[in-house]
Amino acid sequence: MALVVLVQPPIADFYLTKKRTIPYGLLSMAASLKAHGYDATILDSLATNKAKPLALPDAFAYLTPFYGRPDQSLFCLFHQFRHFGYSFEHIARTVQKLKPFLVGISSLFSPYHATAMATAATIRKWNPDISIVMGGHHPTLFPEAVIASPSVDYVLRGEGEETLPLLCRALEHGTPVDQIPGIAFQDAGKIKINPPHWTADLSRLPVPDQKNQGYYRRKNQDALVIVASRGCPMPCSYCSVSATSAHGKFRRRPVSRVLQEIQSQAHRQDIGFIDFEDENLSLDKPWFLALLAGIRKIFPDKNVELRAMNGLYPPSLDEEIITAMAATGFKTLNLSLGAASRTQLQRFSRPDVRAAHDRAVALARQKNLSCVSYIIAGAPDQTPEASLQDLLYLAARPTLAGLSIFYPAPGSRDYDRCRTLGILPENFSLMRATAFPLDHTTSRLQAVTLLRLCRILNYIKHRIDMGQGLPAPQSPPPGVSAFSASTDITLSSSIPASENISNPAPGTGESPVPDLCINRDTISENLLTWFLYDAKIRGMDKDGQVYIHKTDPALCKKFATKICEISTSGCSIH
Repeated sequence: MALVVLVQPPIADFYLTKKRTIPYGLLSMAASLKAHGYDATILDSLATNKAKPLALPDAFAYLTPFYGRPDQSLFCLFHQFRHFGYSFEHIARTVQKLKPFLVGISSLFSPYHATAMATAATIRKWNPDISIVMGGHHPTLFPEAVIASPSVDYVLRGEGEETLPLLCRALEHGTPVDQIPGIAFQDAGKIKINPPHWTADLSRLPVPDQKNQGYYRRKNQDALVIVASRGCPMPCSYCSVSATSAHGKFRRRPVSRVLQEIQSQAHRQDIGFIDFEDENLSLDKPWFLALLAGIRKIFPDKNVELRAMNGLYPPSLDEEIITAMAATGFKTLNLSLGAASRTQLQRFSRPDVRAAHDRAVALARQKNLSCVSYIIAGAPDQTPEASLQDLLYLAARPTLAGLSIFYPAPGSRDYDRCRTLGILPENFSLMRATAFPLDHTTSRLQAVTLLRLCRILNYIKHRIDMGQGLPAPQSPPPGVSAFSASTDITLSSSIPASENISNPAPGTGESPVPDLCINRDTISENLLTWFLYDAKIRGMDKDGQVYIHKTDPALCKKFATKICEISTSGCSIH
């Protein structure tokens, strides 16, 4: 059988969420290729712990004041920019050894498109005679720019399970490709671009095979990603797959097909975790209840954790639904709030779900489920004061706060609005949350401040859950409050030594420091008490130097004042 290699490229960023990178789309296309008589191998560049530190790209230089130093406290942000995954040369050499007749490269997210193109260029250099096709969200929206590269022979726009086998067949038999749905290519210097192709009936697609995904195991058990629907019927302005975006319409798979997919893996793997990557998993109550009932039958005597990490729509979660979720294996509800401001919800074209959100949180606690509630900050015309009120709204509720910095997603209405306002970043690489892409009604300084305040809020909630509560404001040691972000004070001797740091703080990218004995919780408590006293957010670097982060003083002052006035709730379900 002719071989096709499907590549998930590496990425360059400040962090990588391992459980979100299982290449489900490539797995689905591999299954389709095999059903049409082709051999398919997935070269997953992210299925490795390799992470090479990189110099911050020049285009990101404005982030240096925000991310310039590591922070060992429990409410740290990011620090080190890295190349996550195998090198481009390793990928190209592997392709050379496999000798496929076609290589397919995924480019799902516009901020990472540069690494997808670098992957294609390196494969081309090492394998000049192999055809290269690129697909995914970015090539779907920008086919002309992608196909203009000498490293890419074809683009497949939209969904590729039905169109990639057609391209393989045409290349194998030397027949024209111009009538293949969704294809873009160059012929004698002229570019041909067909409209995107969207699979009308998802039940026709073969079930993806997720075996041998050992890298993605969690707690010594296998993890699955399931996509039970595509698109979204909601009109949210910030989303690139909403009903008002350039994506295909909302389609849901039959429950029987989803259960067949899970059952096929349950026979061969020790499954401990399943993440549903749907945009709206619970909208259709009978469908969702049938899915949960079927999963309970597949795992009658096994505790498999379920998650819907893209978020759940609060109005769809009534007592019957949440009871069934708890009985099936959900332990945490990821709730899509968007904002607590009615004005901002209107800008986002989202209904006011605050009452439904609070009801879902209360029901979840009754069923011993924890919650994470997601809000967006830094969107066009969104004020930092409104986002601060969103944080305080969540402070009073028994849920973790998940604050997402807005980024313009190509294909969304807000992307078009940013372009109209003239506030789009200069290149796609900057259109990511970690780059604070907009400097509009919420400045970048205010956005990073809100993100740090969210970390502080969740640390406070953690303390409440530990029975410690909000500490009393306390004046820093003499001289600390007068120091600027470039001035240090060493407090190693004043903080009780405990155990060495065994792991870096999440998202910092820092290595453990075996020769520095510090207690991170004690550090964080000290920094919090000083913050509540003078509203200055401090960090401690790996050498024990305390410094002041660059933040917006007014936002910090309002938060420090209000958090002492309201009744902050923890998140513990016990």
